[in-house]
Amino acid sequence: GLRRAGPGEDFWQYRPAASGDGARSIDWRRSARSDVQFVRDREAQTAQAAAIWLSRGQGMAFTGGPDRPTKAGFGQLLALATGMLMLRGGEKVGLLGQPARAGRLQADRLAEALALTPATGQDDDTPSPGALRPGQRVVVLSDFLADPAWVGDLLAQAAGLGVRGVLLQILDPDEARFPFDGAVEFRSLTGALRHDSRDAGGLRAAYLARLADRQGWLAAQAARAGWQFGTRQTDGDPAQALNWLWQALGQSAGQGAR
Repeated sequence: GLRRAGPGEDFWQYRPAASGDGARSIDWRRSARSDVQFVRDREAQTAQAAAIWLSRGQGMAFTGGPDRPTKAGFGQLLALATGMLMLRGGEKVGLLGQPARAGRLQADRLAEALALTPATGQDDDTPSPGALRPGQRVVVLSDFLADPAWVGDLLAQAAGLGVRGVLLQILDPDEARFPFDGAVEFRSLTGALRHDSRDAGGLRAAYLARLADRQGWLAAQAARAGWQFGTRQTDGDPAQALNWLWQALGQSAGQGAR
């Protein structure tokens, strides 16, 4: 909404009818309460440009069991569903760093880009702050398990451009709950990081405390920039994750409008 009268769907204000207003534009119910005829103005609206970024690090390919998707697969589903909802609402959508477009064909472009963009050769990757554009809404999907320093840089750049958005952490249940016991070899998907433990259960409390600290830091960074932060697990209902993400986008847009 542009906070002025014009083409749109939402009510903006009543105003006295003027020369040039046809009979079909008169709000007869409101006019019946007065000696003056009133026109019901709508608020002018313009399409919002939105960008979606999904981590392509090797770590997103992890799944703790065959009964649940990888983090990348869960993220792809959420990214495409979110993009389709925004396109249905008349918004312009694209992956971060690519042109944001409106229309039905853009859903096909999003699906193709999400399916065909290859994973990086590293355990993690980061979005480029230089890809942000003024006034965008941005969705960032990642596990945020590697060094999170890039988050502060991205949000600082976003604040200067009036960009608002959502950080959504996607975790496998094993990463969220650390159910391991006994002798376990932990290694990253690339094999660059390894740790052998003879008592994995003894690490659980420290691991969960560190994860909680990371999530608290992300939430604080997001709040400071006017963004929203949430976390979801791959064994959860994708529809519930999508519902949260959609509401979070609305909240971030409302903060940016004030």
